[in-house]
Amino acid sequence: MDVITVTDGADAFTCNAYLAVGEQTTLVDAGAMEGVEEVIADHTDSLDAVVLTHQHGDHVSELDAVLSAFDADCYAYGDHPQKTHDLVDGETVQVGDEGCEVVYTPGHAADHISLVGERSMFSGDVVVYNDGAFDDGSFGRTDYPGQSRERLIDSIERVLDRLPESVDRLYAGHGDAYEGDVRGVIERALERAQRREPKYPDE
Repeated sequence: MDVITVTDGADAFTCNAYLAVGEQTTLVDAGAMEGVEEVIADHTDSLDAVVLTHQHGDHVSELDAVLSAFDADCYAYGDHPQKTHDLVDGETVQVGDEGCEVVYTPGHAADHISLVGERSMFSGDVVVYNDGAFDDGSFGRTDYPGQSRERLIDSIERVLDRLPESVDRLYAGHGDAYEGDVRGVIERALERAQRREPKYPDE
C-alpha cells in the first residue's frame, strides 16, 4: 500500500497527515498545513474518506479545506459537524488497500482512536516512534487538562493485545514513520509511560 505523508516539509506545526492510495483512498488526519489539499491532489484525483485519529487542532485545522476540495466521507469517534460516519471500537475501516480495526485509545485525547491493520498501524498520538523526548518508542503527552497518563497506559496495553504479529509499519501523528519491529517500539513506549515521570522537563 502506498502511504504518502502529505504534510511533509510543513512550516507550521502540524501532525503527520497520511494519504493511503488504494481501494479506498483515505486521508488519515488532515493536519494544519495550509494547502494540504493541493498536495493531496498531486497524488490522486479523488479522495474517498478522511479518518480522524482525534480532533486536536494540529490534526483537524485543514479538515474543512480538504472536504471542500474533495467529495469525501469523514470518519470520527467524537462529535464533529463534518462527520458522516461514526467510528466504533472494534469495527473495520478500509484505509487504502488495508482493512484496519478501530481501537479506542484515549488518554492523550478523549476521542482518540488508532487504526490497526495486518501490516500497518496508524497510531495518531498514542504511540510514536520518535518525538524529541524519546527515540525508538514514545507516547503522547498527558499533562494538559482532560488528558490522563493512566488512560494512555491502558490504551497502549489495549493496542498490544490487538496487534497482529504481522504489523511492521507504524504511521504516527508525529516524528518519523517506522518500518520494522512495531511491537517492540510499542512495548518500549509502554515501559516509558509506566514510569509515570514527566515526559518533558517543563511538565
